[in-house]
Amino acid sequence: MRQVSPKLQAWLENFNIAVGQLIENGFKPTATNAREGLANLTKGLVTDIPAVAWVQDDLVIGEAYNVPVRIYHPEPETALPVLVYYHGGGHMAGSVTVYDPICRKLALATKHIVVAVDYRLSPECPYPAGVIDAYTVVSNLWATLDGRELNYLPTLSIAGDSGGGALVATVSAKAQFDDKVNIAKQVMLYPSLDYTMDSASMEENATGYLLQKGKIAWYFDNYFHNNEDRREASPLYQPMSAQLPATLMMTAEFCPLRDEGIAYAEMAQSAGAHVEHYHFNDMIHTFLNMEDLVKEECDTVYQKISAFLN
Repeated sequence: MRQVSPKLQAWLENFNIAVGQLIENGFKPTATNAREGLANLTKGLVTDIPAVAWVQDDLVIGEAYNVPVRIYHPEPETALPVLVYYHGGGHMAGSVTVYDPICRKLALATKHIVVAVDYRLSPECPYPAGVIDAYTVVSNLWATLDGRELNYLPTLSIAGDSGGGALVATVSAKAQFDDKVNIAKQVMLYPSLDYTMDSASMEENATGYLLQKGKIAWYFDNYFHNNEDRREASPLYQPMSAQLPATLMMTAEFCPLRDEGIAYAEMAQSAGAHVEHYHFNDMIHTFLNMEDLVKEECDTVYQKISAFLN
């Protein structure tokens, strides 16, 4: 029998009551309250913020836009491989500031230089601005690291959660056919991979588990402004080959995006890529941003990513 973790049940009940009251009182979703919601959730429930030896902000220079990044080097005297991280937030919310504690933990757990990307967000900067920024970073990152005279190994992996997972898969799809960009490994945590929203889990987990189907549709309507073909834009339906990076996929049972993550893992494996899939059978979407409630599960995420990358 499916059952949400007891660690989350009371919090979810209170959250659903609060959402119902907000709607009764005339709440309307905006980019501002979407951003505040994710920021406040993370700030309230990820309270362990470890020190990292070297942290600095910089820019990765691009043709369309110079992309802000935050670089975390856990051992500045040692040359370490690089992990680019794309934060979640439905292409509308999230930032390097919101994800700062998560990226610190990633750097320490994986012994990688983590580069957190502040890609442009909708609705101000709709599709494909965020995709362009994501690819700019993997294309031009070495010049930024050289400019800082950092100790690094030229081995590049990418990771992301939710909407950031969409960017991971989109970047990898393009890099398969780009000799100038070599991505060793990719990591996705409950990624958004199908903008058509056509899956059983989208209906099964449509309401009651923090991320709701209606909110996803609203995010996507703000992301796509020019009648783009959403199936064509979906990472799940982009070409896959054995040239895809080795893949770690993590999915959550009570997440509306569960089935598209599972489908991607199966399709990438069929195409010849190395794939590892880990499923959290009692978790919801965004649980990495709720660490104080589910610390053991979050520790497992960092351990699995570290083992996979190393």
